[in-house]
Amino acid sequence: MKILVVTISDRASRGEYEDLSGPAVKEILEESITGVDVEVVIVPDEENEIAGALESGLGGAAIITTGGTGLGPRDITPEVTERFCDRAAPGISEMLRAESLKETPYAALSRGYSGMKGSTLVVNIPGSVRGASFCARLLAPLLEHAEGMISGEGH
Repeated sequence: MKILVVTISDRASRGEYEDLSGPAVKEILEESITGVDVEVVIVPDEENEIAGALESGLGGAAIITTGGTGLGPRDITPEVTERFCDRAAPGISEMLRAESLKETPYAALSRGYSGMKGSTLVVNIPGSVRGASFCARLLAPLLEHAEGMISGEGH
């Protein structure tokens, strides 16, 4: 299974601070999914950069974005992802928010989107290390099952 993790952060893309969320998600997925191949890239909060990164992940089982899902003026990840996808998969984002709300009320401010582009699942998760790690742990078992469903193996 091939997964692209896209960290969306102006400051991390400029090297002003080290991206910790992308590597944390990668580590969790590698520990949780046998034989997974995870790549991490960092892009700024710019529509063309985000769309380009999403496009580069096509053909893999999943693209997971971390960052840009809040209420900030440059948080455009959900809008870019929704335009990119062919079909919505709202249950994933609903589950991530519901479970995250058990940990912090701030999860209600997350606007993450989940959908599909062709046979690739795309999921937005928070940019904080804590939120990204929590969501990655929730996603790992879903990703394996989703890959089978997408390839026609059924439920």
